[in-house]
Amino acid sequence: MNHRPRTEDRFRIRMLRRWYIGLWVLGGLWPPLVAMHDRDPATRAVVFALVAVLGVSYLILLMFPRNPVLRPGVFLTVLVLVLGATAIPLEGGAAFFIVSLPMFWIHTRTPRQAVGFTVAAAVATLIGTLIGPIYSPGNTVFTLIGLAGGILLGLWMDRVLRQGEERARVLGAELERAQSELAAAHQRQGAAEERERLAREIHDTLAQGFASIIMLAEAARNAIETDPATSAKQLLSIERTARENLTEARVLVGSAPASGGATGGIAPSLRRVLDRFAEDTGLTVLADLEDVECDQPTRIALLRCTQESLANVRKHAGASTVSLVLARAAAGLELEITDDGIGFTPNTARGFGLDGMRNRLAELGGELTVTSAPGEGARVFALLPLPDRS
Repeated sequence: MNHRPRTEDRFRIRMLRRWYIGLWVLGGLWPPLVAMHDRDPATRAVVFALVAVLGVSYLILLMFPRNPVLRPGVFLTVLVLVLGATAIPLEGGAAFFIVSLPMFWIHTRTPRQAVGFTVAAAVATLIGTLIGPIYSPGNTVFTLIGLAGGILLGLWMDRVLRQGEERARVLGAELERAQSELAAAHQRQGAAEERERLAREIHDTLAQGFASIIMLAEAARNAIETDPATSAKQLLSIERTARENLTEARVLVGSAPASGGATGGIAPSLRRVLDRFAEDTGLTVLADLEDVECDQPTRIALLRCTQESLANVRKHAGASTVSLVLARAAAGLELEITDDGIGFTPNTARGFGLDGMRNRLAELGGELTVTSAPGEGARVFALLPLPDRS
């Protein structure tokens, strides 16, 4: 029967069929020709002609499987007729019938068709055996045994193949479902990672800018009558911060290009951040910045860590002095930010800022260490690996 095997089984089935064709030629077509060597010329010619017609029809079937004239059903009909006709001069055709049994299962589509052709071939063989010149009971018995065995074995094989196909179909469906679930999980994970990235960027840029605007606005409002000059500076700082926030917002929504990926120094950017911080807060800022060249992701990570640390100092530390050190070391690029504020307990600190800094550095293979205690200030230490300079 024409089952549709999967790709990994096709080669194996093709090889088995080739072996069977060789067996059928040697055990089916060849023996009748050998048996006719001592018969009269007319009988020998008839048997040779029948075997030749059968062999040629099968060869055409193999070469042109979609031939509309010689379809598998036509070939099997020829096989049935040849089995019956050759059984007469051979005085029984049990051997030829038995070796041809797989043909009826290979070239049919349903078990019913296979059983039908098998029964027809057995009947033809038995008729040829009965009307031959010498009746052979043994051939009759072996033909009947071949009929029963062929049908039982064929039905069993058909059941095994169908069960295998059903298992393969179920496994294929499960695999497709698993792949679909995995793709959905990857999509959800990607969406979650993107949300986390956007939340981190918003916290480190827009949220910090808005917090700075609020603090500057409150200070300007309180001093607008007593110290107009200071209020004017604070209003100017509010304007600059708002413009920077607008630029950051455009970058986040994709309406403005982000900075390129070329390498460059980070020190100038950090100095501008420190100058703005000192101007807005009035705190003493000490800086020792080595102008180290690094790629864009590293520059952004260091800049965001600095901004987040300074924002925490402004909101929570109550410090008077802030110190920042940037240097290249054997382990990589080191950024240290310290303050002399009230300090805190790092293990109990909760907030998006510290986690965001840790995650940002971890994505680049770096790490963040926070050291502090109540009344002893705080120290933020960031370490990022740098590629070796050739």
